Amino acid sequence: MRLTFALLGFLCLSSAFAQRPPIPGLPTTTVEAAGFSQDSLDVLDSLIYTTPPRDFRGLVVIKDHQLVIDYYYHTYMRTTIHDIRSAGKSVTALLLGVALQQGLVESLDQDVYSFFVEKYPEINPDYQQITLRHLLNMASGLDADSDDYSTPGQAGHWIDRDDWLPYLLQGPSARPPGQKWVYADIHAVLLGAIIEETSGMPLKDFAKQYLFDPMGIDQWYWYTNRSGQTGAAGNLYLTTVDFAKLGTLLLNHGRWGEQQLIEPAYLQELIGEEAYELPENWALADTYGYLWYKSEREIGGKTYRYVWASGIGGNHLVVFPEENLVIALTSSAYGPGPGHRRSFNIMSRVLMAME
Repeated sequence: MRLTFALLGFLCLSSAFAQRPPIPGLPTTTVEAAGFSQDSLDVLDSLIYTTPPRDFRGLVVIKDHQLVIDYYYHTYMRTTIHDIRSAGKSVTALLLGVALQQGLVESLDQDVYSFFVEKYPEINPDYQQITLRHLLNMASGLDADSDDYSTPGQAGHWIDRDDWLPYLLQGPSARPPGQKWVYADIHAVLLGAIIEETSGMPLKDFAKQYLFDPMGIDQWYWYTNRSGQTGAAGNLYLTTVDFAKLGTLLLNHGRWGEQQLIEPAYLQELIGEEAYELPENWALADTYGYLWYKSEREIGGKTYRYVWASGIGGNHLVVFPEENLVIALTSSAYGPGPGHRRSFNIMSRVLMAME
């Protein structure tokens, strides 16, 4: 069954959970004390383990800032880091909040042009009209679409370059900024580059010093190219429990322990602002803003409103502000398949297990 850290290798959930090492800053509680049905979760656990394909990796639930569920499957353990794919974009959004907290960025209404023109004088003048807010909401107007290779800003045209910025900053626009939402990696990468320019360090080092280290996140990997540019649109590897801790940071208004890591007003906007409605083919989400998805769904007879980070394969970090609840799910279903729908179904069963 799922892997646990029980003493002497016993696979008994209750003893295993009790004997796992504590996580600094994240106390543990029992399933029953947190208001969940153990029987319902046992059924879910069995379904995850026995239902093919066996590429679901981890399920972590934090309720009222306490670790409740810490389940791992098919060779994965609490300490295994995992590629959360495009959910890394949402982590980049959190890091922009750190940059705001530190004064590296003054406002989301600053134009992109002003951050790069001295170092890259050939930058497209259209960037004078594109703001950080446009990038956060994927409404820059740049000619880039992750689903359309014919657009020059699509990642296939630049991801293998040793230095992305000269190409990206000279890229054309397709429409005025703010007019239309189009999903494209370029938005998160440019935000990461702005943090790198203002902080003077690769985004991965900025994340380590100002977000990961303060939160006790010490096992991770983030792809960075030869020029020291971190892949802010994805390619971030985290453990499932550390993935979940980032959701708790949202519920804590950017505070972890005694440290205020992220500007609270920024996170309030991230959670509350609904920037752009999504096309009907985005079946699991309603709106998008600040590199996070927003949804409202009726599950088990109750309506839930939540924000969530999403990476291909079903890598979801789901934050329920009204329930003070975080659910993190990791999965390796990276190819075509039901990865997203499976993670939604698992999340739904967790919610229905609340008594």
